[in-house]
Amino acid sequence: MKTDISLLTEKLVAFRDGRDWGQFHNPKDLAAALSIEASELLECWLWKKPEDAEMTKVREELADVFAYAFLLAERCNLDVTEIVLEKIAKNELKYPVAKAKGSARKYNEL
Repeated sequence: MKTDISLLTEKLVAFRDGRDWGQFHNPKDLAAALSIEASELLECWLWKKPEDAEMTKVREELADVFAYAFLLAERCNLDVTEIVLEKIAKNELKYPVAKAKGSARKYNEL
């Protein structure tokens, strides 16, 4: 069964491959693009109150972040669902509810 993430990744790969851009999509450059797009997403709130961000721009930049993240995972042969679930499991151990609930402290400060 295909997940929404795998379907999105297939569409992104088809878009990329249709333009012969795969040659430029090495892990380093995809990670750089992801970082740049994340910065552009953050720029939506620069010098503004959180509620004043333009949601149309937020949507566009967040879509770019997801696109590069999915393409990076695809290039590295990583299953997005699997690695996110693994990370959640690790974080559950690092941040037990009894210690972390309502706290912004890092795990080694709990």
